Amino acid sequence: MMSRSLLVTLCTYNERENLEQLIPEIFEHVPEASILVVDDNSPDGTGEYVDELARDNPRIYAIHRSGKLGLGTATVAAFNYGIEHKFDLLLNLDADFSHPPRFMSSMIEKAEEYDVVIGSRYVPGGEIVGWGPKRHMMSRGINFYAKAMLGLKTLDNSGSFRCYRVPKLAEVDWSQSKAKGYAFQEEILYRLRRVGATFAEVPITFEERRFGVTKINMKEAVSAAWVLMSLRFRS
Repeated sequence: MMSRSLLVTLCTYNERENLEQLIPEIFEHVPEASILVVDDNSPDGTGEYVDELARDNPRIYAIHRSGKLGLGTATVAAFNYGIEHKFDLLLNLDADFSHPPRFMSSMIEKAEEYDVVIGSRYVPGGEIVGWGPKRHMMSRGINFYAKAMLGLKTLDNSGSFRCYRVPKLAEVDWSQSKAKGYAFQEEILYRLRRVGATFAEVPITFEERRFGVTKINMKEAVSAAWVLMSLRFRS
């Protein structure tokens, strides 16, 4: 299926139980991929588990960070790895099974035509399973706000399930990024739009995590809104 090299990236904090099932499923759907896990010194042994897998599989890699340094900087570390190792495509997904690997193939196929392919909950055919009204309100609100503040045309700007062309990622100076947490997802699209990236969305089903607890909360949403406002006025 793949004619280009693919790096699948996972940013983790306490996701060992999920990774035990997720990594085999990723390889089931994209057997030629390499997998990079960026772990923030998870107390549950996520990093150690990935090291064990890497000893037996040369296409599994790990970046170990000193502590919980934020999703934004973890994603930048993954981008830089993909750029430095000259992968063609980088596909990022959450490590908690909220992004089912069965949708990866359609995203990779679409990346033949576009620089950024978003696994989208909000295009026709996309859906969300297991959310209550509060989560829906937070997500819809931040997506509407991101479009208003940053001029984004895509519908799902806050999700991290995306496939990028690595050469286009290399055109951005990621050291200039402002967001550290979940607002970084919108900032990625904003910065790629400024270097002329093309965008597409393919429908996915977003499912609630299998193990552990979600790390998004109202405080994070308010922080994201502030960061997006600052990007708007800095531009």
